[in-house]
Amino acid sequence: MASAKAENPDHSKHTMKREAAPDSDDEMESPTRKKRNAENPLSKQCPYLDTINRTVLDFDFEKLCSVSLSHLNVYACLVCGKYFQGRGNNTHAYTHSVEQSHHVFLNLSSLRFYCLPDGYEIIDQSLEDITYNVKPQFSVAEIKSLDVKNRLAIAYDGSSYLPGVLGLNNIKANDYCNVIFQALSNVRPIRDYFLAESNYTAELAKRPPGDVMVVLVQRFGELIRKMWNSRKFKAHVSPHEMLQAVVLCSKKKFQFTKQGDAVDLICWFLNAMHESLNGTKQPGSSIIYKTFRGAMNIYSRKLPPVEATPEEKAELLKTDEYKETVVKTPYLFLTCDLPATPLFRDDKSESIIPQIPLFTLLQKFNSISEKEHKTYKDSTLKRYEILQLPPYLILNLKRFNNNTFFVEKNTTIVNFPIKNFDFGELLTEPVRKRHKCTVYDLIANVIHDGEPGTGKGTYRVFVLHKGTSKWFEMQDLHVTEVLPQMITLSESYIQIWERQDYSASTSNS
Repeated sequence: MASAKAENPDHSKHTMKREAAPDSDDEMESPTRKKRNAENPLSKQCPYLDTINRTVLDFDFEKLCSVSLSHLNVYACLVCGKYFQGRGNNTHAYTHSVEQSHHVFLNLSSLRFYCLPDGYEIIDQSLEDITYNVKPQFSVAEIKSLDVKNRLAIAYDGSSYLPGVLGLNNIKANDYCNVIFQALSNVRPIRDYFLAESNYTAELAKRPPGDVMVVLVQRFGELIRKMWNSRKFKAHVSPHEMLQAVVLCSKKKFQFTKQGDAVDLICWFLNAMHESLNGTKQPGSSIIYKTFRGAMNIYSRKLPPVEATPEEKAELLKTDEYKETVVKTPYLFLTCDLPATPLFRDDKSESIIPQIPLFTLLQKFNSISEKEHKTYKDSTLKRYEILQLPPYLILNLKRFNNNTFFVEKNTTIVNFPIKNFDFGELLTEPVRKRHKCTVYDLIANVIHDGEPGTGKGTYRVFVLHKGTSKWFEMQDLHVTEVLPQMITLSESYIQIWERQDYSASTSNS
């Protein structure tokens, strides 16, 4: 370090001491120093810019110093891609620059460039692509044009990709998270809302100081912007910071080192995002409710005990306890029950895969069909009446049942169209008249493959890219174009449908 100090004779002792503080940052610089940096002729003619190696730069991972593991005042070395803390004398970034002769660094908070060990700020427009990859920005015009763009983008490494259908890195067992992020990133109101950070900064400012849920919203916004970035260095994204936010905010209920259930995740995630954006019970109080919230009436009536005589049952049904009650409740998704698979099969049934139309499963919500719900105390008959269809409807095809000793998976194939599906046939006539449109198109279809049970099987998702009107299958980093006919042949688990009157909508605020 003695030789390193000798290279910087202009630094005063006071400056050296201040810069060595691990939590110092650019904003703590004095106006005099900032002016001196700007007037330095090397600021605009740095001789080390040609040492920058964009092929090793990856800004998707957590901004931690690779030595101290601190998140304060972190700099990225633009020569090797590693992160180091500080830039003053005796800091890790300073030491790295001297030992490795790596001179160009980026402050990951202020997005300002510096040459070390000399310490002057670098001002050069050729570095704009680097700051854009750290923090992509989208104008209103750019957001509106996303669904009409059908041209491939070319990453710095030469690979081609379609913004919006990027592969996500699987760190260990987070494919159940990846499919949800990839599906939601193609829901237009959600995408457009989070592409513009200004849409939610005011709401986050209202949260209590130190609220960890703020991180969930911030990280999801960053992930969406990176997935739709058309100027990437690499044609994929690592959701590392997003996954860490999920682990933190769910109190380790969901982890990326252990397989989880995609339905449980999307249920928790949508509700957590709604709460983090200061949503209330009122319709339209957050972008989540504006996009996915519907309403239904749930009618329920208690059944008399099985052992009661006909006369006793007749008397019980006259009491208030056994009268039908109705509760109006909101919903973010509808769960469809698959028919039970036969316990015994004949010789021929081994080659037959059970199939059922989606419309048959949806009859559960036609306000007429009753379903029995049993508890250890009693049984209740329930029927469901949909009062409001949301702009984007999420369906869960319930494939897993928890038995006493194991989880059983229903492999029944559900048949459905991918366009022009009329959910209005489930509605009563008065409710249907209140809807301007009840016809939906499928935009995302999450698939579960393999064995049942938490921690088993794998996930993939089919997503419609609006700009090209093509379907793509995504499984972690792998993105493949598929024919629409292939979408209905797999074990669909979660579906997202877009109402046709929203397919051309541009209002997302």
